[in-house]
Amino acid sequence: MVPEDDSEVFEITDFTTASDWERFIARFEEILHEWKLVNRGYLQPVKKGDFLNCNWEEKNDELTFADFKFKVTYMVLKTSSSGSKSGKETKEEENEEDQDEGTPTVFSDLMNMENDFPFRAHCLSRWYGLQEFLIISPASTTDAIDSESRSKLLLSSASIALNNTGCTIPVYVQVQQRWRKLYSGTAIVPGASVEFEMAHLKKIPQQYNHLAGLLDVFKSKLGCVYISMPPVSVSVRFTYILQEWIHCPWPQSPPDFSSFLECEVGCSDYGVLPFGACIDPISELNLSCTWPSLSEDMIVENHVYSDLDPLQAPQWSVKLQMTEDAQCLLGEYLREFLELSQHKETTDELLGHVLDETDKDQAGDITQALQRLTEPAVGYNIPTLGHVVSSATTKLKMKPDEAPIPGDILNGVLLFLFPDAKKSEKSESKEKETVEKSPRSLKLMEDLSKQLKSSPVNGLTHRLAICFCIVNHHHGGLRAVAHLWQEFVLEMRYRWENNYYITDVEHGQPNMKASILHQKLQMLNCCIERKIKRESLGYGHGKDLEHDPNPTDHADGSSRPLSPTYQRRPLSTSSRSQSPSSGSMGKRRYESLDISSSDEEFFECDTEQGEDEADGEDHESFADTASHKPDGRLAPIKDLKLLNSGEQVYIPITQEPAPMTEDMLEEHAEVLAKLGTSAEGTQLRARMQSACLLSDMESFKAANPNCILEDFVRWYSPRDYVLEELEGEDGEKVKTGTLSPRMKIPGNMWVEVWQSAKPIPARRQRRLFDDTKEAEKVLHFLASMKPGQVVLHMMPMLIHAAIVKVIENEDQDTENLKVLLDQIMNKAAKVTRSPLMDARKYEDLVRMIELAETVIARAKSLKTKFTSDLLDMSSAEEELQVFVNSLLRQPEVIVRGGPCGPAGSIIHKLFTAAQRASHMVLDEEEGEIKLEELQKPTSTVPDFPRPSAREYILRAMVPRPAPYSRVLPQKMYCVLVDDFRLAGAFSSDTTFQ
Repeated sequence: MVPEDDSEVFEITDFTTASDWERFIARFEEILHEWKLVNRGYLQPVKKGDFLNCNWEEKNDELTFADFKFKVTYMVLKTSSSGSKSGKETKEEENEEDQDEGTPTVFSDLMNMENDFPFRAHCLSRWYGLQEFLIISPASTTDAIDSESRSKLLLSSASIALNNTGCTIPVYVQVQQRWRKLYSGTAIVPGASVEFEMAHLKKIPQQYNHLAGLLDVFKSKLGCVYISMPPVSVSVRFTYILQEWIHCPWPQSPPDFSSFLECEVGCSDYGVLPFGACIDPISELNLSCTWPSLSEDMIVENHVYSDLDPLQAPQWSVKLQMTEDAQCLLGEYLREFLELSQHKETTDELLGHVLDETDKDQAGDITQALQRLTEPAVGYNIPTLGHVVSSATTKLKMKPDEAPIPGDILNGVLLFLFPDAKKSEKSESKEKETVEKSPRSLKLMEDLSKQLKSSPVNGLTHRLAICFCIVNHHHGGLRAVAHLWQEFVLEMRYRWENNYYITDVEHGQPNMKASILHQKLQMLNCCIERKIKRESLGYGHGKDLEHDPNPTDHADGSSRPLSPTYQRRPLSTSSRSQSPSSGSMGKRRYESLDISSSDEEFFECDTEQGEDEADGEDHESFADTASHKPDGRLAPIKDLKLLNSGEQVYIPITQEPAPMTEDMLEEHAEVLAKLGTSAEGTQLRARMQSACLLSDMESFKAANPNCILEDFVRWYSPRDYVLEELEGEDGEKVKTGTLSPRMKIPGNMWVEVWQSAKPIPARRQRRLFDDTKEAEKVLHFLASMKPGQVVLHMMPMLIHAAIVKVIENEDQDTENLKVLLDQIMNKAAKVTRSPLMDARKYEDLVRMIELAETVIARAKSLKTKFTSDLLDMSSAEEELQVFVNSLLRQPEVIVRGGPCGPAGSIIHKLFTAAQRASHMVLDEEEGEIKLEELQKPTSTVPDFPRPSAREYILRAMVPRPAPYSRVLPQKMYCVLVDDFRLAGAFSSDTTFQ
């Protein structure tokens, strides 16, 4: 049987479980305690200008009501005095009695007139003047509180939480769609409450389209018509928009129809980057006329008459609206050019369809016959260096009609890049205007050249980068860049084969501070210089210039032989009707110089051959060197005799060390590191590093027969020859010398190299620097680059030129521009010196340059609008300059003197001129409008257009809800633009209702 106890079990329902509504209130109270918004003192009133100058602090948290998620946001204005009476930092002696005596923060904010119509503030702060508030809004942007019952439920729940915690901060609930910015709010203070209500209409009701109608709405809402109503305080602001600048010039100069770029705006030459905006960077000027805190009895505005004349407004303020996309030319050119770096197409893929098919056929099987016999058994071709180079010189005969760059334009571009190709006949040339540069600009340009890893300004590489950027924008983009690059490579090969120096590329060792492309051109110039010396003199060594028939001194202090007079290379886009076969074309295209190669005295000996000869001969001692005659002497060394024979020591003619570019040095260091630490690797490494030392020893032996190692060390490394004073047999001090300790170490490299060195003059030695091989390497490097890679190699020079352009157009009065320019220079130094060419870093740099260009364009545009010519008094020119500079720095500027000040008079003239132009009214007499005639209407056309926005703030101190209630602040904000918005804050006494 079932026990009796089981029958007595029953279910217990717990009615103390919290509901969703109670959990919502509890969580909201918890958030208020976490943020320390309860039991604290009141904040001090906001001072004038705090909304504009101070920052807002924002806190966010999540709140849930059933399954609906909300976001709670707390916003507070961080002023200098806001933290002194907030949270636990307030003095403990402030108790509830002190709070009752003080003015609640919400009341002081509602009646504070110091910051009416702030320019930069949250919309609730602009409408109500609050410095702190809480917002409850849906967490999801797609959700909305679209019913009145939901909003009232949330607002009543928030009121309970405020009452429970004693928090006096206003709480708003965002309702309807977010774009409408509709809020319903409440605030609980000791003995009173404030209800925040809003109305938003798409169209303005006719009866409320003026101040008289708005006053009726405000008074009816207060509900105090049965008592003597105190006058309402009214603050009004009208905003007028000026969009037409009648007397201001176009930001860009008209196109130059005499140049190659005849129809292009802002760009008249291939060597000058464009600068500035294509359209006016200042779209409009907003003039705000304010009448602050006037009694309703002092002004009249209804549908018939209005006292609110902008020329009678006591306060004027101006703010500028900037054009979002001013189409700044420099930034546009740089962005378009940098975008090409993303392309991976080769030159053949871009230009293959426009190459002449006859050249493709003649490139044929004959040149590849030997290669096909020895080619590896793989499924693809391995191009050789000679094949790549020959392809660059023979395959670029294009059809003139299909070439990306027309022949005449290409001819002008190449003549610009290589001015030595111009004929010697006198031609008319435009003299460039020299603009005086400030000391700051000169200093910045000097620092820029030191910081950036690019190339000298106005050099070939610098002009080349600018030219490529302009060609890309005006002549077909990527295909035009590929076309011009191949023409440039052909020009480099033509100059190498015909011994023409590359103009505007400095001579000497490659500059490691320059870009890799510039170093390659310097290396090619070195190769051309060595080749000219070798072919003309038969020596090819830097110190043997005493027999140079054509020495030339240069600005850099170096001497080099002159290249022959330049003969122009025919363009690859020449007409096919005048072009013979590819073989004859090559002869005509690269006419060889009349230089005989029979005088060449260099012996290109193989290493194996040299070793065989060395094994067949006995090792020479210093006595055996006397068997040959002296050769390769440059000059005697004073007071230096051979130790054994006492003969004069001569400086030998030596080979110059091989110049190297940055990538060659890295490759050389990598090869040495890969040799390892084995005996063979160490020996091979020492042999590679001592090649130059061996050449110098052989030259020294050839120039000084009967010499020994000590003689060479005395000339080559004097520190390794130590002199000592010893007393002789007769007591006299005698100077004797010996090698340094490091030279006496067993297995010393110098000793081994000296023993293996033979008395061979430099002109008969194997070349340390093979100019032919190195030149072909450079040409191969240039010819094998894809157009996208060419763009990245050009970017350092292009960035350099762009920053120089910014410096040249810098506005000295714009302080923000100076800071931005310093940031651009620091960023550019890091990006250009980075070993990896990253297009994304260049994109960031281009954006900064475009920002600086926009700032400069805005400053220039503003200064052309507010010119001193419009001033009635010349003494006010300095004040006008201060006003213009303030407009560039501040979002809103007070016009000193209002309409009667110098800036106000110019603004009035600008509006008057725009009004006359819009109504097509011509002045009877030409001349400027006089200040005395501003108030005298000369026609029926008003001086100002209809206001684009009208704002009203109505305030009153009225007892509510009953006549015996406490007098509390009431406020209503109204804005009439295209829509109609009312935002009211109505206080009620909760003690005496």
